[in-house]
Amino acid sequence: MDERQEVEGSRSDTIIVMSLDPKKEKLTMVSIPRVTRTVMAKKGKKDKINAAFSYGGPDMAIETVENFLDIDLDYYVQINMEGLADLVDAIGGISVNNEIEWYDEGFYKQGYHFKKGKIQLDGAKTIGYVRMRHLDPTGDFGRTERQRKVIRAIIDKGTSFATVTKINGLIDVLGKNMITNIKFNEIKKLIVNYKNVVNNINGYMVQGEDDTINGVYYYIVSDEEVSKVQDMVTGGRSKKS
Repeated sequence: MDERQEVEGSRSDTIIVMSLDPKKEKLTMVSIPRVTRTVMAKKGKKDKINAAFSYGGPDMAIETVENFLDIDLDYYVQINMEGLADLVDAIGGISVNNEIEWYDEGFYKQGYHFKKGKIQLDGAKTIGYVRMRHLDPTGDFGRTERQRKVIRAIIDKGTSFATVTKINGLIDVLGKNMITNIKFNEIKKLIVNYKNVVNNINGYMVQGEDDTINGVYYYIVSDEEVSKVQDMVTGGRSKKS
């Protein structure tokens, strides 16, 4: 979430669907571009998918994503920019392989220099790293790839924190900056039963085409692509009834 009201209100800045498959020991992350045009749950009208949160909070955002991909989501985690920075700092920073070189820009501009190659990020630098879009020749594609890289880096670094005591401490650090419907008992089960999925992490961004409708820019995703992503997330095992 980007909760800076003067910029984007309460829309979801980033949407990633994650699935864990303990049998195949695989974790899949699928980024849904925030401007993807789809039907808003309960409203029946089409809008950008990130608007669902502003209409009805996490419940409506979740239902809209479920309807878009025709899947069921068990859990959600909502985290704002401050929470992401706090999380990275709490685990002692992260390391990512940066594909392009640039100097930080935009609202979070701090004069950071992101060199090409392996770089170290603290919380503040992580925000600049995941938000940059305009200086990337691939635009939002590059942005969502960096977001998935950061999540993977947090997972890689966080495996050393994956004990009940340390996870509980991280939750306390994040406080109100993170909201989730995952119960603490379920977190403990995930730590024990799904730990091997981090050995095989796959990332993808939903593919579509740019379009302008009534003067508004949207990202249009075909039914074929939705079906492909649905199979990617569920392993082709089940669909939402």
